Amino acid sequence: MPSRLQPGETYALPQSPQLFKQLLMVAGVERYYQIARCFRDENLRADRQPEFTQLDLELSFGDEEDIYAVMEEMFVELWDEVLGVQLPTPFPRITFEESMRRFGSDKPDLRFAMELADLGEVFADTEVGVFKGVLGDGGSVIGLALPGGGDLTRKQFDTWTEWAKRRGAKGLAWGVVERSDSEHAEGVEAGEGDAPTLRSPLTKFMSDAEVAGVLAETGAAVGDAVFFGAGPTRFARQLMGALRNTLAEDRGLIPADRWEFVWVVEPPMFDPAGESDDPTAANSAGWVPNHHPFTAPAPQFIDDFEQRPGEVTTRAYDIVLNGVELASGSVRIHDADLQRRVFRFLGISDEDAEEKFGFLLRGFRYGVPPHCGIAPGLDRLVMLLCGEDTIREVIAFPKTQSGADPMTDAPAPHDEAALRDVGLRLLPKPVKA
Repeated sequence: MPSRLQPGETYALPQSPQLFKQLLMVAGVERYYQIARCFRDENLRADRQPEFTQLDLELSFGDEEDIYAVMEEMFVELWDEVLGVQLPTPFPRITFEESMRRFGSDKPDLRFAMELADLGEVFADTEVGVFKGVLGDGGSVIGLALPGGGDLTRKQFDTWTEWAKRRGAKGLAWGVVERSDSEHAEGVEAGEGDAPTLRSPLTKFMSDAEVAGVLAETGAAVGDAVFFGAGPTRFARQLMGALRNTLAEDRGLIPADRWEFVWVVEPPMFDPAGESDDPTAANSAGWVPNHHPFTAPAPQFIDDFEQRPGEVTTRAYDIVLNGVELASGSVRIHDADLQRRVFRFLGISDEDAEEKFGFLLRGFRYGVPPHCGIAPGLDRLVMLLCGEDTIREVIAFPKTQSGADPMTDAPAPHDEAALRDVGLRLLPKPVKA
């Protein structure tokens, strides 16, 4: 935000109120909460708006278990009072890696099964060209069974293939589980006869062992469809995870009035720059923070995280409900030397750290208690409690998907006089080549 009192200067705190919360812990305010109005300029989606409200928490001398306990108590009471629903506790917990492997998402919807299957071992010696190439490059082949999907037509399979291509995939292979020669077995009851087989454009390239392996790993039965996604592991998992959710919704496989909470824990501390939403933030070694640089690494990585950044997990946690992230938080770094090491690894020099985060580091000199926090999004909570699909339905004066306000016509063209008042000027738009 530009400052009128200090023309040409701006207010900017990208981790607000994260760092202020930490300084409250330094100052001896051991328990903090606030209903905070937040503004964030980022890509929009059904559960995200530029303006939102969150319940902000921070506590000293606590750890993950304290956060889990207070959050679960809050959700149990809320669901009981608002909906008359008794939630079982404790909520289940899965690691980030397990969530990505099983569901292709760090926001898994546990209301239905349809888990992903890694088919790398099944196709280890395959002659299916695309699978062989992907596995040779260190990628993955992921399978997904769709219950009852055998009734899909070729045109419908082609539609799902085009859906995958729009998401950046080169294609989407598929197959239908049938009983071999079942059409010619007169007098045989449904479900009897020969062993299941796979009808697919790829079957002629697969061995019998590979077909059997696909059926075993995906759990596909006669009458089901099987989809195959291939590519770099993270991309393939995310593609098939999105397909899992979309297929389940399209086919009416998601049960109504079911509440499936889950804690997703131990996410990675760093991501390769090529897999990040902001690759420009990469350090010289090509790593970017998975979340933010104030999250404590797991204890076993503290001494040497710089030497094995791809292995490091953090003491962070998300609570997810029915595929929607309700809250995110972490145990914070409370050691100034460790914080500087993280900054240095990310390419932030001591001088830059002092300029950007000096107030935090100075506070750390006076002794910092172990502390942790979390921030549930209230708009998303209300959305789910009301049975809505988008938070635009529960926010006054929501913005459109393009970030526009149809009531005030904001954002609007800039006003030269207003810019002069705060000492700013606009640069000309870059010309596209």
